[in-house]
Amino acid sequence: MRLFDKPEQLNRHLHRCTMGIVLATLVAAAAWASDVQVPVSVVQLKAVGNGFEMDGVVQPVKQSTVSAQASGRMVSLAVKAGDAVRAGQLLATIDDRETQTGVQRSRAQSAQAQAELRNAQANFDRTRDLLAKGFISAAAMDTADAQLKSAQAAREQANAGEKQSGLSQGFTRVTAPFDAFVLQTLSEAGDLAFPGKALLTLYAPAPLRAVVQLPVSRSAMVQPNTVIEVQVRAADGSQTWIRPSQSSHLPTADAVSQTVEWRLELPAVAAKGLLPGQQVRVRFAAGQAQRLVIPTAAVLRRGELTAVYVVSGKGFALKAIRLGAEHGAQGVEVLAGLTDTDRVALDPVRAGLSGAQPAGQAAQ
Repeated sequence: MRLFDKPEQLNRHLHRCTMGIVLATLVAAAAWASDVQVPVSVVQLKAVGNGFEMDGVVQPVKQSTVSAQASGRMVSLAVKAGDAVRAGQLLATIDDRETQTGVQRSRAQSAQAQAELRNAQANFDRTRDLLAKGFISAAAMDTADAQLKSAQAAREQANAGEKQSGLSQGFTRVTAPFDAFVLQTLSEAGDLAFPGKALLTLYAPAPLRAVVQLPVSRSAMVQPNTVIEVQVRAADGSQTWIRPSQSSHLPTADAVSQTVEWRLELPAVAAKGLLPGQQVRVRFAAGQAQRLVIPTAAVLRRGELTAVYVVSGKGFALKAIRLGAEHGAQGVEVLAGLTDTDRVALDPVRAGLSGAQPAGQAAQ
């Protein structure tokens, strides 16, 4: 066993050993890298779907903001966000003391009008009998007839006032217009309510639709024969493309974003696993076109850099590219940076090693 008299001798010995290990590792790595064979693929022109994809948002077809129709203090709010409600279910109540007073007043007016009508009817009947016996003139009969018609009109007016006060009383009880979920509450108990004040927002869980904002510059690409599909999650958890049951677009463009809104009604089966506000992928496809396509495995992404290793002589050269739409098993579309004579490495990590070489003939 070798002993060292001074620490400096031990440090020098350790340094020499470490350098020897590093040099041996580098030599072995260089020898291994010189033998790296990387499979390659020819950049091909393939017939792929001609179109584009956009992000859309799921929206409920039936959604409404429930507002107050009466004035008063909010007494109670019976629901909260996320609650399921049935059509006609009580959502909130408003202080109804003022409307109750109106109902009592209109009922009294209706009773008064009914009494006056009975009196006018009795006077009309007596006047008609006296006229038949010749005791009064025709002018008295005309006056009695006018009084009767006036009493009848007053009764109709009082009845209408009573119905109106009943409606106002009913407005103090806010109910659900349809079966729905509470999306958001916009008021709390104790707040002052007035006609038009938003209280809460409801949405029906079905049907749903996907809404996509299509740029005006791409609107001309959507033709009558364009196939529109929405990507949804299937029952087994996989992603699948389905066609909407109905599609339509607004006839105007947004002045700020310069987009046209497309509304795609989703089938009930496909909409089961979706939630309002969820983002989905929408594809507009019109026939097929020849595009440069490379395998997805050949793409190297490092931050903002998208590149591939292209065969150059006996090795590889890194080349930046611009990608287009993905076409599944067919690969990914290349918009710029490659030609159909180039060959790309299918393993960009190994192709970046020093001494890496293309493996035999290009894979087709």
